[in-house]
Amino acid sequence: MLKHRGFPSRLPSSDHQFTIRRANHKKGATKLIARERYRDRSPGDLRADAGFLAALIAHFGDEPFMRGNLDAGRLSWLLGREVVAVGKLDPVSYEQLLQVDMAAAEASFPELFETGGADDFGFDDEDGDDPGDEWQ
Repeated sequence: MLKHRGFPSRLPSSDHQFTIRRANHKKGATKLIARERYRDRSPGDLRADAGFLAALIAHFGDEPFMRGNLDAGRLSWLLGREVVAVGKLDPVSYEQLLQVDMAAAEASFPELFETGGADDFGFDDEDGDDPGDEWQ
């Protein structure tokens, strides 16, 4: 499983994780499923979606990227809209290529594309790498 070095591990000051520490060798990767976002979702969940998308855009831009250690639950909230599969989707593969659809991202989260909009999440406060990763 590819670990995305420098990618934030979670939304600062919250319990919303963005990455996983290690692959599940017994059961395999958690299945990606496109989840419906309803209007009654909590403000914290909406902020986590926006923060995760902002991190994806800052880290990968509109280039294809491997799923790797990105959290399946967080990806599933964006899958099929702001994040699309490159080629045929294999929902249980850590090697699946994904890509941010910038037009859909801007339509759904216009605040991220305003001047300084992506800077509101405080990702600079942490490096995103787990200090224990080197020996695992």
